[in-house]
Amino acid sequence: MVSVLTMRSETDDLTARARIRNAALELFGTEGVNRVSLRAVAARAGVSHALVLHHFGTKEGLRQECDAYVISLIRGGPGVEALEDTGGLAAMLEAGAPVRRYLGRAFLDGTPAAATLFDEIVEVTGRWLEQGVAEGWARPSDDPRARAAIYVTWLLAPLAFDGHLSRVLDMSDVHDMDATMRYSRAGIEIFTRGLFTDDRALSAWDAVRKQRGSR
Repeated sequence: MVSVLTMRSETDDLTARARIRNAALELFGTEGVNRVSLRAVAARAGVSHALVLHHFGTKEGLRQECDAYVISLIRGGPGVEALEDTGGLAAMLEAGAPVRRYLGRAFLDGTPAAATLFDEIVEVTGRWLEQGVAEGWARPSDDPRARAAIYVTWLLAPLAFDGHLSRVLDMSDVHDMDATMRYSRAGIEIFTRGLFTDDRALSAWDAVRKQRGSR
């Protein structure tokens, strides 16, 4: 007897795989990988548990598929073209809510793929900022590497702190594009116009560093 899987067309098979992946993205992003079973993913995708196993084998295999898919979206395809233009900002804004939730969870969980992506974004952002210094639209930094890392951390923070942002900004969903544009503009305003009107905070920090004998 020919199995249902054998009879399934290639197009249907790929569509089912994408449905499973998208269901996993949503559930993993909102609840965390450890709290979600493959049966729950199957139910959300509207497929059998056996079909999930057929495509991905294990939950780890499904998670790796989700990692690869999300990272490809943020990169914009091969290489880092989507990250090059604005240090990754545009790519983060364009990603859909389930993707951003999943990415935030992946960074918190410290998956290898997420760690690689973070390092990549820092490298690209560092080059972007140094280009800005050369062209005159960014100020020089005493520590370019640290500045790039902090900029990226700021960029990604809303992915991990979405619940807190929703509460303090009275937003139902900070991953909604209008909400994203609101808080991201506030960040860009700080970077563009500055926050402090004098250097007292920096001087105080330098004094503490000197007292501690730090370099």
